[in-house]
Amino acid sequence: MNIKKLDDQVSVSEHIACEAMSTLAQSGVQIVVCNCPEGESEAHPSYADMEHAAAEAGIKFVAIPFTRGRMTREHCEAFSKVLQEGRQVHAFCRTGNRSSQVWAGAKVLMGEDKKKLQNQAQEAGFDIAAVLITIDP
Repeated sequence: MNIKKLDDQVSVSEHIACEAMSTLAQSGVQIVVCNCPEGESEAHPSYADMEHAAAEAGIKFVAIPFTRGRMTREHCEAFSKVLQEGRQVHAFCRTGNRSSQVWAGAKVLMGEDKKKLQNQAQEAGFDIAAVLITIDP
């Protein structure tokens, strides 16, 4: 698992296995967000399996799925609600890119400075420029 930190609250990675839930919990993660549609790949566990593994590790599992290029304001609003819980979040998708996009959209909706978000995303290896153009508070 290649974890990339976006800010003090959120990290992202490529798709994770159910077994990763305990490792994430031990590292302080309290909420795991899946940005993949269920069944995106036959290799990925079901939401039910992920939710069960998360519960066993003592963390919350949330699905905010969307496909590449199909993120909406509603996805960003849902992620914003997760962030507003104030807990440590790990989001994942096929590469981490969709998760970085929805994080950026949520942060824009929360009033964060777009330049700061761009810098944070770049440091983690992601380009969120399109989100910064299309999402306004």
